[in-house]
Amino acid sequence: MTCQRSSGSLLFDVTAIGAGLPFAAVAGDLDEALAGGVAVVQAPPGTGKTTVVPPVVANHVAAAGGAGANGGEGGGRVIVTAPRRVAVRAAARRLADLAGVELGGAVGYTVRGDRKVSRETSVEFATPGVITRRLLRDGDLPGVSAVVLDEVHERNLDSDILLGMLRDLRELRDDLTLVAMSATVDAPRFAGLLGTPGAPAPVVAADSVLHPLEVRWAPASVARLNHRGVTREFLDHVAREAVEALADAPDGGDVLVFVPGVREVEHVVGALERMAPDGGGRGVEALALHGRLHTGEQDRVVRGGSQDGPRRIIVSTAIAESSLTVPGVRAVVDACLSRGPRLDLSRGMSGLVTTSCARSSAEQRAGRAARLGPGLAVRCIGESEWGGLDAWPAPEIAVADLTRAMLDVAAWGTPGAVGLPLPDAPPPRHVAAAHSTLAALGAIDLGDENAAATTTATTSDAANTISTASAAATARITDLGTVLAALPVDPRLGRALLAGASVLGAAKAADAVSLLDDSPRGDLTRAPGGGTRSGADASRLKRLVEEHSAAVAAISETMDRLPKSVPAHTKADAIALVTALAWPDRIAKRRSADSDEYLFTGGTAATAPPELRGHEWLAVSDVGRAGGRLAGRAGAVIRAAAPASRELASWAAAGLAREVEEVGVAKHSGEARSGVGKPKVTARRRELLGAIELGAHPMAPDAEQCRRAWRDLFAADPTALRTHVGFGAEAEVLRRRLALLHRELGSPWPDVSDAGLAARAEELLGTAMTEPTLRPIGVDQLRGLLPWPEAARLDELVPERLEVPSGSRIRVDYPEVGAAAEEGSAPPVLAAKLQECFGLADTPALVDGRVAVQLQLLSPAGRPLAVTQDLRSFWDGPYAQVRAEMRGRYPKHPWPEDPWTAQATKRTNRRR
Repeated sequence: MTCQRSSGSLLFDVTAIGAGLPFAAVAGDLDEALAGGVAVVQAPPGTGKTTVVPPVVANHVAAAGGAGANGGEGGGRVIVTAPRRVAVRAAARRLADLAGVELGGAVGYTVRGDRKVSRETSVEFATPGVITRRLLRDGDLPGVSAVVLDEVHERNLDSDILLGMLRDLRELRDDLTLVAMSATVDAPRFAGLLGTPGAPAPVVAADSVLHPLEVRWAPASVARLNHRGVTREFLDHVAREAVEALADAPDGGDVLVFVPGVREVEHVVGALERMAPDGGGRGVEALALHGRLHTGEQDRVVRGGSQDGPRRIIVSTAIAESSLTVPGVRAVVDACLSRGPRLDLSRGMSGLVTTSCARSSAEQRAGRAARLGPGLAVRCIGESEWGGLDAWPAPEIAVADLTRAMLDVAAWGTPGAVGLPLPDAPPPRHVAAAHSTLAALGAIDLGDENAAATTTATTSDAANTISTASAAATARITDLGTVLAALPVDPRLGRALLAGASVLGAAKAADAVSLLDDSPRGDLTRAPGGGTRSGADASRLKRLVEEHSAAVAAISETMDRLPKSVPAHTKADAIALVTALAWPDRIAKRRSADSDEYLFTGGTAATAPPELRGHEWLAVSDVGRAGGRLAGRAGAVIRAAAPASRELASWAAAGLAREVEEVGVAKHSGEARSGVGKPKVTARRRELLGAIELGAHPMAPDAEQCRRAWRDLFAADPTALRTHVGFGAEAEVLRRRLALLHRELGSPWPDVSDAGLAARAEELLGTAMTEPTLRPIGVDQLRGLLPWPEAARLDELVPERLEVPSGSRIRVDYPEVGAAAEEGSAPPVLAAKLQECFGLADTPALVDGRVAVQLQLLSPAGRPLAVTQDLRSFWDGPYAQVRAEMRGRYPKHPWPEDPWTAQATKRTNRRR
């Protein structure tokens, strides 16, 4: 027995517990460092810090007689947190074994749905989420003298939030000892956070026993990732490398294989079983290790194999990277991939994303092979790719959905985490998105001004960090939010649990939420359930619902006020109903009968996998971005959903239901110009469920709706007056004349460009804008814009026609209204037959002589002979050549040698 329980004496025999573990050598240094109440432990995986540090801390607080808040005799309890349940149970079991005590006695653990502690427990291992719930329930952690946060380097979101809350608590409880443990060299960051300005917490470091480690590079000839995730071909490559590593593992040791997720674990295990590798006469056992396994299966792997038993290839997720030791491993095969949470703000999606792992993660994984002696590490990438990996993994607080975290910090009294001492501040846009979700759930009250700030922050860059932080700091948690913070599930599922219980009963709602919390894939109605863990979780959730009966009653009252009662046939379909209640913004409707794409009430879209296609409605629990043919045009794929109905959707998302009147300008067939349908103001009343249209009915727009539709059109598209309405032939001529005047004289002559007329559209069109259709703009409408008394000089400044020496009045062709005219490069044009201009010496000019007319002198057949703005020079020079070329072609027309004295005419010689 290495554990004692007498008052004032040491509780644990650290020497015996730490025998053979490198960290035992610095246990005394840690005890001294704890005198200041805070410390950081930095030691690589496998050094024994998780085993040795908790009893050292327990002995320290016992020797100091620190009972903690409301603690008992001999010092209060020491809490040790680890990010994963399997690591919590394994660490507690190992310490209990080494201390010679029964698990649940001096050493115990608590994870969701499983608890082994007693009044005698001195060291309790737990997940961060469990301790966070405890803090929110009992803010000063009564009976606790110390908290040890293990694996803080993983930057798990729950661990970061808990660290901030505990650091906050220590401002009130200076008797609370805090220890942060890291497996990497990032310890100084946490030392500064736990200490005070200018006085960081002491760092106690231990080195692992370094054994030779051979690193092999084994890149695959196939792609590691595609739009579906990790490719099967690459996983088969990983399995083959595991078989080779088994043959080469030093001393006939076991092989530990790292892949990113449960699906990949199961594929590689299956591939290994088909390959049937030779274990040197001992046989080979392929084992899975991940968080979804039942406790007994996890424990079997963690306890290790026997010396004479089959050799083992353990295929694991990142669960075995740093917080969990698997005995007997002498070779590691690493796919060099990781899977972590990501929030896609643009699509309102969050989920797990697979990427290349960080170098620090790969190094920790490789270190698992050289703990007991020489080891082998096989990395399934090329050596040239190594430098391209990130040095460290991104902290979850910077990339993940913060809804749960923001609810917790609001319940703690630091909304938006403003003022909470965290390793990294959360991104303002992520905070705003989380607050928007929580406000929709009724968990927090943002107020009108803060709600507007939150909406802005979710749709813009983080330039408004200060205003966003101010809005976040004043967010107020509601009574419902306090209840949701106490529930050990995502707030969306918590709200669905309470709401579902009001119509389904506590047991059915708890079963459905327990299944959803396990993140199943595919058709949720076919997902397996009822296992040991899910059953325990469901029972606990049922008890929590019963404890919070007042909240259920309040939600039930709200449900009773909804416009539709819950559909009778959905009461048996609990999973679809609870899913729809949890994610009303993910209720989806198929776009058409032959489409695999679904539109969400939240406005985004995704493609359904084969097992979910064909249903008109889906209640979706998981959706993620994807590429390739599977994701279709939407660029996203539904990963988990339950078939639903319109009736269920309308009930669960009643808060998103609305009727809107839409008025706009559309092009209709009928009176067409140049093949374009005539524009017309149309109106319809739409019945919407979020972004999904349930029905639409046409309606006749009234005068004000027409005016507003035309106004909006012209404001949005200044060219619309020209392209959608147009000008009559005479009005177009007048517009060109006015454009020249405005170009040369400016105000008060009106700007008749597209933008100028759009700005005066209501003045130009008058009462015509109250009509659904518009006639082309006429001369009188344009004349209504003329300034007075200047308008009296219109025909003098820009005449519609000019008289030539023959007596003809010829129309002036004014330039089009546009860029060329505004730049002054397009002059007015007068096209006249050459014979009608004999004797004309000066080129005509307009606008009080400011603008010279360009003369186009035509042949008797009306074809251009010359273009000039200097008629005098033409008569004196080029005319002679034109005469020589044309007199033979047109002998009946006059071609005098002297154009100055010849009589202008539009007749031939014979008719004169």
